[in-house]
Amino acid sequence: MQPVLGSRRPKRADARRNFDALLVAARDTFAEIGAQASLEDISRRAGVSIATLYRNFPTREDLVEEVHREEVEALCRAAAELGDLEPWEALVAWLHRFVEYIGAKLAFADALNRTTDSFQACRRAMRDAGGPLLERAQRAGAARPEPSIDDILRMISGISTVEYVDDAQRERVLRLALAGLRAG
Repeated sequence: MQPVLGSRRPKRADARRNFDALLVAARDTFAEIGAQASLEDISRRAGVSIATLYRNFPTREDLVEEVHREEVEALCRAAAELGDLEPWEALVAWLHRFVEYIGAKLAFADALNRTTDSFQACRRAMRDAGGPLLERAQRAGAARPEPSIDDILRMISGISTVEYVDDAQRERVLRLALAGLRAG
């Protein structure tokens, strides 16, 4: 699948390895510490110099934006890979993947500049990826006809950002929301 969003990924193999290592280290570090994590710690975890980090990501915002873009790209790929499932199962599987995306995004959400072209492109890409899954489930009579993909993404985002007693409670609340989305 072709990327739906532009990437800063280098062409040379060695530079690409460093770039990818930085993204993995940043994603893990942001998940543990938050967006205020030390860039030196991220470069150390990636096994590259701080100069390599800055060569790839001149600012912290550039790094946060690229981690976010990678997460959205994975979410879009997941939607494209669900075509063999029944319409309802495909939609539910993608919405569960969306919940995972929200969990990853929460670690650095405050650092995202939501007015940038990149952030807006990511929002469009998610709607474009999930929309056909919802429409397919609606055409099959498996999902209620009223909601738009934007309605559903907002609902799932709200559910995902609330603090729960445990993961089981989060899953129960998500199942209740999905039951409300199901037709019949």
